[in-house]
Amino acid sequence: MSKGKLAKFADMASYPHVFEYPFSVVEDVPFEMRGRWCEQFFRNNHPIVLELGCGRGEYAVGLARRYPECNFIGVDIKGARMWSGATEALHEGLTNVAFLRTNIEIIDRFFAPGEVQEIWLTFSDPQMKKATKRLTSTYFLQRYRRFLVDGGLIHLKTDSNFLFTYTRFVAEVNHLPVEACTEDLYGDEQSSIDLSIRTYYEQQWLSRGLTIKYMRFRLPAAAPLVEPDVEIELDDYRSYNREKRSSLTTSK
Repeated sequence: MSKGKLAKFADMASYPHVFEYPFSVVEDVPFEMRGRWCEQFFRNNHPIVLELGCGRGEYAVGLARRYPECNFIGVDIKGARMWSGATEALHEGLTNVAFLRTNIEIIDRFFAPGEVQEIWLTFSDPQMKKATKRLTSTYFLQRYRRFLVDGGLIHLKTDSNFLFTYTRFVAEVNHLPVEACTEDLYGDEQSSIDLSIRTYYEQQWLSRGLTIKYMRFRLPAAAPLVEPDVEIELDDYRSYNREKRSSLTTSK
């Protein structure tokens, strides 16, 4: 680990709005603020919105600036990346944003039933090889149901045609109410979301001429969830500035 990362982790350990519970730590330790985020940390009764896989945290911070009537929590396991947004929020004195460093696979350990109103998934890894690792898979949707209000909103913002198409099929086969769906967010004159908030990588992808896809759907608490049985064409790149490693052309 570089000296820079060590310094960032030291900063994060001292930040009052950062909570670090990687799987190795939280496995047998209950999270005492579960169900009490508004009461014990935010000190208000505003809705809670999560950004899962927040990376540098700039989207969570951007949302917190624009919507002071909501509480935002950025979640990721990469602490060195999260440091950027956490530091920015601290310096700006934003009191409606927090950061949780943990594995998203155990996200339901940190929130009580009905405690969260919305979830943002911004430029998640499409995980083209394994469906259960995709943040819009039924594997994760089942976990979100444990703390999301009935019919809570899930926002997907992505450059990945694979993940976007996969998520559309998930919503279709499970009859999830879709409120918005566009393959070109910045070219869609009917867009209903704030386009001024962009992540670092989003700006890079836009500069390369990639279109940004956006989808918003509701997740009812009842009814079983099933995975779509369909082959989807793979993206021709793995992530920003990295080529696709596999020779396969489609995946489920």
